[in-house]
Amino acid sequence: MADSIPSPTPTDRPVYIIGGGPAGLSVAHTLRVRGIRAVVLEKSDRVGAAWRRHYDRLRLHTTRRLSALPGLPIPRRFGRWVARDDMVRYLEKYAEAHALEIVTGVEVSRVERSPDGTGWLLHATGGRELTGAAVVVATGYNHTPYVPDWPGRETYRGEFLHAGEYRNSARYAGRDVLVVGVGNTGAEIAVDLVEGGASRVRVSVRTVPHIVRRSTAGWPAQRTSILVRRLPVGLVDRLARPVAKLSVPDLSAHGLPRPDTGLYSRVKEGAIPVLDVGLIDAVREGRVEIVAAVDGFEDDKVILADSNRVSADAVIAATGYVRGLEDLVGHLGVLDASGRPVVQGARTSKHAPGLYFQGYTNPISGNLREVAIDAEKIAKSVARNDDGRLSRLP
Repeated sequence: MADSIPSPTPTDRPVYIIGGGPAGLSVAHTLRVRGIRAVVLEKSDRVGAAWRRHYDRLRLHTTRRLSALPGLPIPRRFGRWVARDDMVRYLEKYAEAHALEIVTGVEVSRVERSPDGTGWLLHATGGRELTGAAVVVATGYNHTPYVPDWPGRETYRGEFLHAGEYRNSARYAGRDVLVVGVGNTGAEIAVDLVEGGASRVRVSVRTVPHIVRRSTAGWPAQRTSILVRRLPVGLVDRLARPVAKLSVPDLSAHGLPRPDTGLYSRVKEGAIPVLDVGLIDAVREGRVEIVAAVDGFEDDKVILADSNRVSADAVIAATGYVRGLEDLVGHLGVLDASGRPVVQGARTSKHAPGLYFQGYTNPISGNLREVAIDAEKIAKSVARNDDGRLSRLP
């Protein structure tokens, strides 16, 4: 990995890629294959920083074969559902095998048009000003932890943490824990706590999720998702209902009724189904209790939407993340009202030609699979729009 960034000339500018995770590394490789110099700027000291921070038991919910990045399969020895540490090893090997140019310890704070209007100017740590022919923003879908502005939260005296700070169940053995949120992260943390010996585990649910078996009779849910993702939303919703009734037991008596909106309709709104890794059995057996949504806090109590008050030794907020792109590119008119890029992949905004966004979707077919597909498309677009200023590899 490089430790310095040479200053390019106006007719010899690299493509700068902000972020050294799967999204950024994949684009760096596909650009390099086309002879285009790509420089990855990573704010931490190693690639795959976000993956290193995930909780210990994490495994991909997408299969090994359908999660590989362009140009390098994930080793078969990592198994069908790749563990966190193995994914980190894969990303390290990916950067090494493809001889990617990566500069660590550099954080980009703002991107704007270059003074001559022919490229992009990046403001980075240490007062650096870097000029590139194009920029790929790949800072991650799960960038900044989000915690709702609950009333009384600042006065709560109990232990409180975001799921992004959770590592494993060791410190919660014998303790009463409330997990707020039942997306994939909240569901898996709840199961981890139960298996790790927590005395009581409750999950606070605001919107009942769709729950899908990660694999049924050896057939992964991801493959079904790929098959149906181009079908009409209403049709997929109708097809999913009988499948859910056959594969997932009715948990209504335990506080998790079947959702009253369609599975794919929810996906289009940004809510990916919970892929079961033990939650169904834990709820059915009473090891995980479902409670109402959190409305606020008062001293050492958590106030629920049904007016009940809950005492817990620890509260873990599995309440998601935001993209955190406003300071970086918010002034360029490329974000929607929720802070997400208005266009992604190979498309660029008319306000910002040459500025690409990679990895900011969470599709039903799997984020890593789509990242790999978009990497190829972005590289083709960059090469196609080369006006002679791109830095080429020798």
